[in-house]
Amino acid sequence: MVAISFLAILSMALSALATPRPITPDPSGAKNVGKGGHIQFIGAECKNSLDCATTACCAFVTGQNFGVCSGLGATTQAGKAGCGFGDGGAAPPAPPANNMTTTCSSSSSS
Repeated sequence: MVAISFLAILSMALSALATPRPITPDPSGAKNVGKGGHIQFIGAECKNSLDCATTACCAFVTGQNFGVCSGLGATTQAGKAGCGFGDGGAAPPAPPANNMTTTCSSSSSS
């Protein structure tokens, strides 16, 4: 009997976790919406990618008329539909992987 109760509780808990929750922008970023300057943090509302930190973009939110700043690796997760909200549908260029440069030299002897 205990095993059945445990399984019932586990089943309910897992179904609650699997229920998608609508994305709501973090209200503490409301003062920065539409100002540009790359000062908005991930999870905050944005008008375009100029609002978001340089390592983020303004992502479409499925079924909504607002965008949220999203890390570039998470633009299609949790109800987001990719970069480009307010940017004409184009994702911003990815930041450089690092600041190192590689120089190749070749020598030939004749």
